[in-house]
Formats: sequence, C-alpha cells, structure tokens
Amino acid sequence: MNAVVLRTALVTGAVIGVLNIVFTGIQYGFAELPVWFYLAQLLLIPAMVLPMRLFPQAAVTPDYLRRAGLFAMGWAVPYAIYKFSADALNPLFSPVSSLASYVVLVLVFALLFAAIRRPPGAGKR
Repeated sequence: MNAVVLRTALVTGAVIGVLNIVFTGIQYGFAELPVWFYLAQLLLIPAMVLPMRLFPQAAVTPDYLRRAGLFAMGWAVPYAIYKFSADALNPLFSPVSSLASYVVLVLVFALLFAAIRRPPGAGKR
C-alpha cells in the first residue's frame, strides 16, 4: 500500500471516529459516554486501512454488481463499528433492528457508490 492510500485511510478512520464521538456526545451527553465507546472508535483506524485496497479496485471494475459488492465490503466493517457502537448506547437498543438498518444502508451506499464511481466506458455497449 503506497503512502498516499495509507495516509488517506488513517485520516479517514480518525475523522469518522471523531465525528462519531461528537454526534453521539451531542445526542447522549459527553459525560455519559463510556470508556469502551471511545476505545471502539480506535478500531476505525485499522478498519479503514484493511479494506482500503477495495475502493480503487471497485472504481475500475466494469461490472456493476461486482463493483457494488466491492464497495459494500469496503464500507461494511468501518460502518459496523460506527453504527453499532453508537446504537448500543441507546437504552431501547434492538440488535435485530440495528442489524437490519445496517444491512439496508450498506446495500444502499454500495449501489449508490457503484453508480457514481462507474469507470470510463463501463455500461456502454
């Protein structure tokens, strides 16, 4: 992995973690956030580094469903950490509804990114 991609992954993971802390802190109060929540945000850094190679590969994949699958795999773990760490703080936490909304949103984003990030010449016959 080259230095630019690694730096992008590290910065992206850190920014997503900070945003999750800010949004969740505003929602529940910063004093109410447990230590494990802050520590879970540190998992976003390796969670962005490991699948980062999937995004450039997805951007050049001509087949729409394969491209959507690569985007889904790339966002699956970071979004899971982001979503489930915040959802678990809710006193009315429902694992089934949280998982269902997670799967739906990952699919929507994967299909959206696959449509937006179509490589030149893909889809033309």
